[in-house]
This record gives sequence, structure tokens and C-alpha cells, in this order.
Amino acid sequence: MGFAEQRFNVNLSILFTELPLLERPAAAAAAGFTAVELWWPWVDSPTPEQSELDALKAAVEHAGVRLTGLNFYAGQLPGPDRGALSIPGEESERFRANIDVAAGFAQSLGCTALNALYGNRVDGVDPADQDALALENLVLAARAADRIGAILLVEALNRPESPRYPLVSAPAAVGVVDRVNAATGLGNARFLMDLYHLSMNGEDLPSVIDRYASRTGHVQIADNPGRGAPGTGSLPLEDLLDRLGKAGYEGWVGLEYKPGDRPSAEAFDWLPR
Repeated sequence: MGFAEQRFNVNLSILFTELPLLERPAAAAAAGFTAVELWWPWVDSPTPEQSELDALKAAVEHAGVRLTGLNFYAGQLPGPDRGALSIPGEESERFRANIDVAAGFAQSLGCTALNALYGNRVDGVDPADQDALALENLVLAARAADRIGAILLVEALNRPESPRYPLVSAPAAVGVVDRVNAATGLGNARFLMDLYHLSMNGEDLPSVIDRYASRTGHVQIADNPGRGAPGTGSLPLEDLLDRLGKAGYEGWVGLEYKPGDRPSAEAFDWLPR
């Protein structure tokens, strides 16, 4: 199969960031992509003005690309935060305020995958209390996603770069997926399999794929070390994606890597045309 057989989209929160947000969809289209994904674009506001939402919607539509993935509000990302939904107090409230906004924006563009980052552990707070709060908020998010015909994604990150994030293995993230599905009965929570993060954790990637491909709602890639484009590190990404396809995964593969010291438009030379 190989790279030519995959459906790639480009994450506009890590690639094309040298451009203003509203110019990135067109840049992705010019680079040959038909689909894009985003972290929550307004890091300072879970509830931006309608005019901001409308402007981004128009930019995506005018570029002729699909929005296939969107994060719920996750705090300062990039930055020190790794999500908001398990953080007691103001951050949890900001996440809840964002749920219907993010779901509404996703629905307006036909986006059917919403990613909810779990959030870091907080000093002085019982992890069990954080996990209980997380489940409450993930249930709300799953129900909102279900109302627009979308799935809810739960992502494992990596311990070296996110040492306070509790979901730093595939089993940990899938365990949360199971708890959300049990609580809602909807079955729309799914695993976000980011091969870069899992490799940074030292996981056996072929085993993870064989075990969890059927539970996976989205896949993201970057090479390791360095989180660069495929071919800049040592991960056998082509083989791993072939294995995912043989295991039944037919969804998008998100390109969530750093372009390095070159314009993003030049960071796709590995990709067959």
C-alpha cells in the first residue's frame, strides 16, 4: 500500500503557522490537501465572537477543503496546558462553556470528529477527583458530539513532553474511552492514536495497532525523534500505516508534525503526488 494509499489531512495548528489563521486553509489547499484539522484556534477564549467563528468558517469553505477534526478548548496549546476538562474550577467551566460552541462550529462545516484533551494533574488535588470531573465533562462532550453525528476522541500524549498528563499510554486512553461509553451508552467515544506520542512512550506500535485499531477514531503522525516530517526520524511510518489499514482502519491520517526550518509548503516532499 504505502503512503500513496492513505487519506492525509494537515493540522493547521502545527503546520502553516507562519501564516495568519485565516490564510492557512487556502495554503493547505494550494499544497494539495483536501482536508484539514485544528486544535481549538482561540486559545484565550472558549467562546469567541460569532464574527471570528464565521470568518474561519468562510476561510475553510472558500479554500475548498473539509474540516475533518477539531479540538475542544484545551487551554494554552501550544504552551503549558494539555487540556482543561479535568482541571477543577475556572478551566473546567471554560471547557463546559466551549462544548456547544465547538460542536456548533464543527457541525457548520460537517466536521465529525472532536478531540477532548484530558488535562494535566494539579498539585494538591486528588487524582480521583480529577478523574471524576473528567468523566462528567467527557460525558457532556460525548453527548454534544452525538447530537451532531460526531465522535469524541480521547488522546494519549507522551510522558517526556507532558509529564503531568495522566494518559501517557494507549491502554490508559482506551480505558477512558470505555468509561465514557459505559456512562453514556452512546458508543461514540473513540481512541485518537498518535503514533509519535506512543513511540515517545516506548510502546510496541505494531502491538498497539493490532490491539486497538478497531477502537480508533483518528490517527495522527510525526516522525521520532524530532516530531518532524516522515523520513526525518526513524519511525517506519509507512509500514505502520499499512498495518493500520490491514487491521481495518479507513479514516483520515492527520499530519501533526513540525516543518522544521523551512516554510510549511516545503515540508511535504516525502508525500507521493
